Amino acid sequence: MYRGWGKRFLDVFLAGIMLILSAPIFIIATLALATINRGNPLFLQPRPGLHGKVFTLVKFKTMRDAFDHQGNLLPDNQRITKLGSFMRKASIDELPQLWNVLKGEMSLVGPRPLLVEYLPLYDEKQARRHLVKPGITGWAQINGRNSLSWSEKFDLDIWYVDHISLHLDTKILLLTIKNVLFRKGVNNSENVSMPKFTGNSDIGDGPNSPTD
Repeated sequence: MYRGWGKRFLDVFLAGIMLILSAPIFIIATLALATINRGNPLFLQPRPGLHGKVFTLVKFKTMRDAFDHQGNLLPDNQRITKLGSFMRKASIDELPQLWNVLKGEMSLVGPRPLLVEYLPLYDEKQARRHLVKPGITGWAQINGRNSLSWSEKFDLDIWYVDHISLHLDTKILLLTIKNVLFRKGVNNSENVSMPKFTGNSDIGDGPNSPTD
């Protein structure tokens, strides 16, 4: 019953409350980022959702659109702004995804939506992460976040898919709040983003993924 309508009810109820409570932060962040990013405060990117259906993910824009002389995006650590770095550490950049939740494209809790280009790289087990809606936070996020390898993240995602419950979602939401307050699990290494997933024959290698 929870998988059917209970989870959706919880998403709409909590996302609505969170949008109302965070309205002042939304306004301030939007104005500040619009100034820094030349009128563009939002980061939009196609991501696969339930059953691999593509939707447009919305986040606050934490990086500049800076390119090298060959037209390639500069590394993440050279493009992220000071305000963007703060917003990431405080998870403020994730707030616009509440709109994705209200639209039914995402859930508050679920496997994080990755890049569309990864879809053909998953094996049969890893593809099961798309049997549920992607989430703003998830089991992998409270158990290591960017410190995990790709294989560890996928294992945690699949475990969540097989064990969804109101108790588990409540636990994940409460631990997420705790982790945000104490900045636990934030990637403090030189690279801002996870290494790009290149397939199961070479998990974890490759350039950073442009996930902003």
